[in-house]
Amino acid sequence: MGAFDKAAGDELLATVFAGWVQDLALTVEELRSDGAVLRLPFSDKLCRDNGVVCGQALMSFADTAMVLAISAAAGGYLPMTTVDQTIHFLRPAARVDLLAAAQVVRLGRTMAFGSVSITAADGDRKPVALAQTAYALMRDGK
Repeated sequence: MGAFDKAAGDELLATVFAGWVQDLALTVEELRSDGAVLRLPFSDKLCRDNGVVCGQALMSFADTAMVLAISAAAGGYLPMTTVDQTIHFLRPAARVDLLAAAQVVRLGRTMAFGSVSITAADGDRKPVALAQTAYALMRDGK
């Protein structure tokens, strides 16, 4: 796969993202040449008043998973910024770890596009949320 392996993914999670994203305690489950799977451990801190994981946490989870997927596809981390993220919340998630399977749809020189499916880690394959994403790649640091 190149230089971007699980150790590189773990390092990226620990160093590049804002502290509050690091507080989500995300872990890398899998890296492929065109994607990544991350785990979001359940926490009451992520829930709304009704015990359901909030949309803000799900959006951050999808965004972070896609950054790792793009890094895996590129063979290493590239500075990037989210240009667009559309997410559809399909069903509630309560008291369960979640998995985000991020797939790079197109990796260009200046833009990357992807999709993310968030499911419960308990084996229920029905999606909790689906996201479509676009990122500007800043290969020259700009």
